[in-house]
Amino acid sequence: MSAPAGLRLEPWVLELLRCPLTGEPLSAVEVGGEPFLATAAGVRYPVVDGVPVLLADEALDVPEGARGELGAP
Repeated sequence: MSAPAGLRLEPWVLELLRCPLTGEPLSAVEVGGEPFLATAAGVRYPVVDGVPVLLADEALDVPEGARGELGAP
């Protein structure tokens, strides 16, 4: 996995990132301006000041139009 544009994380760090809701690895796909996607949970996580915010309370829904394209439920 490579880091989304504008995010500077080492590749090994990206491999460790997991969805706090499902435990699934996150996809580094920018959807709706947010670069981390958890397809099973159907959510995306924001990055604030270059730091991924992987908190369940901060998760954002994947836009309806993007769900089918990405295989999200």
